[in-house]
Amino acid sequence: MPTFAYQALNASGKTEKGTIEAASSEEALQRIKAQGYFPTSVQQQKDKKSKTQTGEETAAASKKKKKKAAGGMSFGRVNAKQLTLFTRQLSTLQDAGLPLLRSVQILESQEKPGKMKSVLMGVAEEVEGGNSLSESMAKYPKAFDHLYVKMVNAGEIGGVLDLILQRLAEFMEKSQRLKRKIKGALVYPIVVIAIAVIILTFIMVFIIPKFQEIFMDFEVELPGLTLWLMNTSAWMAGTQAGQSIPGFVYVIFGGPALWIGFKLLRKTPPGRAVVDVLLLWTPIFGKLIRKTTIARFTRTLGTLIGAGVPILEAVTITAQTSGNYVYEKALMKVHDSIREGESFAGPLRESKTCDAIVVNMIDVGEETGDMDAMLMKIADNYDEEVDVAVESLVSLLEPLMVVVLGGMVGTIVVAMFLPMVEMIESLN
Repeated sequence: MPTFAYQALNASGKTEKGTIEAASSEEALQRIKAQGYFPTSVQQQKDKKSKTQTGEETAAASKKKKKKAAGGMSFGRVNAKQLTLFTRQLSTLQDAGLPLLRSVQILESQEKPGKMKSVLMGVAEEVEGGNSLSESMAKYPKAFDHLYVKMVNAGEIGGVLDLILQRLAEFMEKSQRLKRKIKGALVYPIVVIAIAVIILTFIMVFIIPKFQEIFMDFEVELPGLTLWLMNTSAWMAGTQAGQSIPGFVYVIFGGPALWIGFKLLRKTPPGRAVVDVLLLWTPIFGKLIRKTTIARFTRTLGTLIGAGVPILEAVTITAQTSGNYVYEKALMKVHDSIREGESFAGPLRESKTCDAIVVNMIDVGEETGDMDAMLMKIADNYDEEVDVAVESLVSLLEPLMVVVLGGMVGTIVVAMFLPMVEMIESLN
């Protein structure tokens, strides 16, 4: 009788490992569940005969596997749009009853050469070698993150892989839609600011010095505002005494440098904690970040619970993928509370990271046993609020940019015309 190695969670949420004899994987799952465990991985152990390959066969298999794996170890991450499309298509093929390996091979064959094709080649090779789909995907973390792998694993154990893939595709589509809205709202102000910086830099470097020469020829006494503008222009052009680098270099490259520094700072745990706390307290943008993070973690947690992932593991995965240090810590406190037999909503209420309505809805879902549906309702509600917030932000940024840019141009015009008025008066 075949022997199956398994990993499972016990009643307290701790991982248990062991082996069990059963006629099939389904029977092994039933026996594990009968012991009071929730299985997370069940794999048949290979016979000893299968391990005694000749040296030539082993070398050939190893060479083939390395060739496939080399394609999967591409630099960078797989495009999110490609991954979402693959998930949706794999769900459709599984729902149609095609074998899993055949489905992956079909989707791999239709991909254009690139990262996604290389990853699917490696996944197909692993599945063909006897590994489960979730185990195969786990070897390509740049394509399939922890959340993706765990949901696929839950679908395999529950025998509802097609349904889980469908939910996963819907989750990814909604997440991408939200990101596109936020990015689309920021494109216009970023482009306007970039063009304005270029134009103002050109004026300060090339136009203002011409006026300065005219004023010096007429020996006009310059007002304080004009002197300040002349000094700023000299700094921008790099003509001040002792200046080695022109100021326009700092202006043009300062923005990208700050962005890179911001990204590097968030790579360190202390830096990430400080940045995330400050972002939540930022005027205007802080409220938008809160709503976006709540929508993300509630949708993630609701999707995982609906897929059958154990609550403790689901909360851990959600915390790791929340994208914000403050919410990650709050969710880990929720994890500890559930492990000790307490409620979900209590630590979340104490953390004050969510609105009262969110905590109350989670509390109701916990009492009624309909937590996943309640979390999805919260996510849908906050997605709508994010849409409204983004539209309000765009409508606020447009007049704000007009006022700021108008003020800058107006200052330059006034600073240039004040000496000209004195010149005209002196000529008269």
